[in-house]
Amino acid sequence: MIFGICLLIAVLGAIWGDGKYSDAVLGGWVIAWTLIGVYILFALKVAAQWEKAVVLRLGKFRKLAGPGPFWIIPIIDTTPTWIDHRVMVTPFAAQKTLTKDTVPVDVDAVLFWVVWDAEKAALEVEDYRAAVDWAAQTALRDIIGRMMLADILIGRSMIDKELQQVIDERTTPWGVSVQSVEIRDIVIPQDLEDAMSRQAQAERERQARVILGESEKQIAESFAEASQAYINNPTALHLRAMNMLFEGLKEKGAMVIVPSSAVDTMNLGGLSGMISLAQNNMPREDK
Repeated sequence: MIFGICLLIAVLGAIWGDGKYSDAVLGGWVIAWTLIGVYILFALKVAAQWEKAVVLRLGKFRKLAGPGPFWIIPIIDTTPTWIDHRVMVTPFAAQKTLTKDTVPVDVDAVLFWVVWDAEKAALEVEDYRAAVDWAAQTALRDIIGRMMLADILIGRSMIDKELQQVIDERTTPWGVSVQSVEIRDIVIPQDLEDAMSRQAQAERERQARVILGESEKQIAESFAEASQAYINNPTALHLRAMNMLFEGLKEKGAMVIVPSSAVDTMNLGGLSGMISLAQNNMPREDK
C-alpha cells in the first residue's frame, strides 16, 4: 500500500511538472519516489499484538521487534522467525506402548504451552513447535512404560501432573513453559477390556453374595435368640403359636391343619375348641 502511494506521488508529480521542469528533473523525481517506495516496502515490518520478530543483522541476533511496526535495513537485516506468544494447544499420542505389565495401550493427550522467551525459542532449537511435540510424546511413552495398567486407568490426574513437570523441564531451555497436560483417552485391547468387564461383574456378584450371607447370618442369630427366649418361657411359646393360628384363620376360606399334639399343648380343648376358635374368627357376613 505504501509502495503504491509512493508510485502515485511520483506519477502525479511528473504530470504536474510536465512543461515546467526538464525531463531530467522529472525523471529524477519519479526515480526518487520509486526508490523510496521500494525501501519502505522492504524496510517496514508489522508484527501482530501476539507476535515478536527475531531480527538478525548479517546473521547475528540484533533484537526482538514488535508488536506493531518496526524498521529494518533491507539486505543487511532479516527476520527469519516470528514467535507467537499465545497459548498453544498441541495434541499428541503414544500408540501401542507397553505398560510395566506388558499390556499395549493407546493414550491420547493434549498439551497447553506458551513461549515466554522468544530469543531462546528462536536461537536454542531449530523448530520449537516440533521439539515440544516430540518431547511430549517421549515423556508420555516413558511414563506409561513405568506404570502398571491398573495405575494408569485410575491415575490420570497423577499422570497429568508428572507429564507437565517432565515436559516443562525439557522445554524450559528453549524458552517454552508448559501450562498443563490432560489425558483425553486410554484405549486398551478389546479382549482385555472384555476380561476386565467379566472380572468386574464377578466381583459385584461376590459382593452381593457376601451381603446376602451376612443378612442370613443376622436372621439366624435373631431366630436363635428368639428360640432361646421361648425355651426359657413356655408360656410365650404357647402365645406365639396361638397368635400364628389366629392369623391363619383370619383369612376368608383359610384352612389350617394342626396336629392333635399341638392342640393339646396349646390347651385348645380338643376338636370342639378348634371349631369354636374358627367360628369366632370367621367374618360376620359368613356366619
